[in-house]
Amino acid sequence: MAAVVTRDNASADRSLSILRTLFGERFARDFALELWDGTRVEASATPLFTLKINEPFALRAAFAPPLDLGPGRAFVEKWLDIEGDIEAAIQTMEGAMAVFPRLALPKMIAQLLLLPKAPPAADDGVRLEGRRHSKKRDAAAIGFHYDQPIAFYRSFLDSRMVYSCGYWDDGVHTLDDAQVAKIDHTLRKVRLRPGERLLDIGCGWGALVIRAAQQFGAHALGVTLSRRQHEEAQRRIEEAGVGDKVRVELRDYRDLRGETFDKIVSVGMVEHVGRERLGTYFRTVYDALRDGGLFLNHGITQQSRDGKGYRVSGFMDRYVFPDGDLVSVDTTLRGAEAVGFEVRDVENLREHYARTLRAWYANLENRRDEIIAATDERTYRIWKIYMAGSASNFWRGQMGLIQTLLAKTEKGGPANVPATRRDLHA
Repeated sequence: MAAVVTRDNASADRSLSILRTLFGERFARDFALELWDGTRVEASATPLFTLKINEPFALRAAFAPPLDLGPGRAFVEKWLDIEGDIEAAIQTMEGAMAVFPRLALPKMIAQLLLLPKAPPAADDGVRLEGRRHSKKRDAAAIGFHYDQPIAFYRSFLDSRMVYSCGYWDDGVHTLDDAQVAKIDHTLRKVRLRPGERLLDIGCGWGALVIRAAQQFGAHALGVTLSRRQHEEAQRRIEEAGVGDKVRVELRDYRDLRGETFDKIVSVGMVEHVGRERLGTYFRTVYDALRDGGLFLNHGITQQSRDGKGYRVSGFMDRYVFPDGDLVSVDTTLRGAEAVGFEVRDVENLREHYARTLRAWYANLENRRDEIIAATDERTYRIWKIYMAGSASNFWRGQMGLIQTLLAKTEKGGPANVPATRRDLHA
C-alpha cells in the first residue's frame, strides 16, 4: 500500500484521484508522487522516478485533448516535472494510456475540467505557413530545428557534430567512435572509391563529406537548407584543408541543376521529405546518379502493423520537427522501386539509435548549464523530453532506423555491387 502524506486541498485531492484513475494498479507502484502543496505519495516498490505535479492546473493542461501535445507542453512549462529515469516515466505513462478503459474517459475528463484552467504557454512553438513541403516551407521547418546556436549542438554531439544514428560496432564504446564507424559503414556500403563524385543530401555540419575526401579520396558535394550548418561546414572544410575536394552548398535537393554523381547518400534527411514528395525525392536522386551508381538512404521509419506511418503532430510538430513524416519501410521501398531503383540491402539500426540518443541525453544532462547559456531553459527541457522519448521509441521498436542500399542498374543488367557483403566487414 502506497503511503500518502497530504494536506487539505481540494485540487490536490482531485489530482490524486485523477492519477489513480489514469494509472490504475500501476499508481505509485514504481514511482513516487509530489504535489505543489506538499502532498507526497511514496512508491510501494523501489521508485524509478518521482512525478512532480507543480501546479493545481497541471493535470488539466497535460491530459485534456489533444493528448499528443499536452503532456510535453506541460513538461516544458514546468507545470509538471520528472526526477529520475525519464525514459521509465515516459514508458509508464504510455503504458497506462494504452490500456486506459474508454468507459472511464468521460469521468476522468469531468474531473480534469474541475481543476483550474492553465494559463497560456509562454511560447507555444512554431506554426508554419504556406503549402506543406513547398521549398519555402521546408526551408522554414529545417531552419526552426537546425539553426540553433552551434554551441548548443556542440554541447551534446560528438566532436565531428554528427546528428544522426551512430554505429556501435564491436569495440566501439564512445560517441565519437560510433559516429566515425557510422560514416565509414555508410561509405563502404556505397563502395566509394578514390576519385568518385559523391553527393550528400542533408549534409549537416559536413562530417561525412570531409571524411569521404580524407579517407576515401572522393570529391564530395554536400547540400543543406540550414544556414548555420552551411556556415559551420564551410569553416570545418577549410580547417580540414580539403577545400579542393569538398564543397557544401545552401541548396534544396530539388535544385541539383543536372549534376551527375557516382554515389549518393542521404543520412537523416528523408524524414523531412513528406510522403507525398517521396516520388519527387527518389526521382531527383535517380536522375542525379550515373548508370551503375549506388544510393544509400538512411532514415527513421514508423514500425506499426497497420503500415500507416506517422505524420508528426502535436508536441513534436510544434516544438521539435515541424512537418516531419515517418513512413513505413514498405512505403519507402515502393517509392524507390517506382522510379527504377533496385533494392540491394536493407538494415535496421534501431538499437544503435537508442544507444546514440542515450549518449546525447547524457551529454545534455551533464552540460545543462552550458546548454541553457547557449539557448534557454525551455530549449533544454524541449530537447530533454524529445531525446528521452525518442530513445524509448527506438528501444521498444516503435520506430526503426533503416539503411537502404539502392542501385541504378546499367540498362537493366547486373547491379554494380559485390556478390556478397564480405567486403563491408573486411
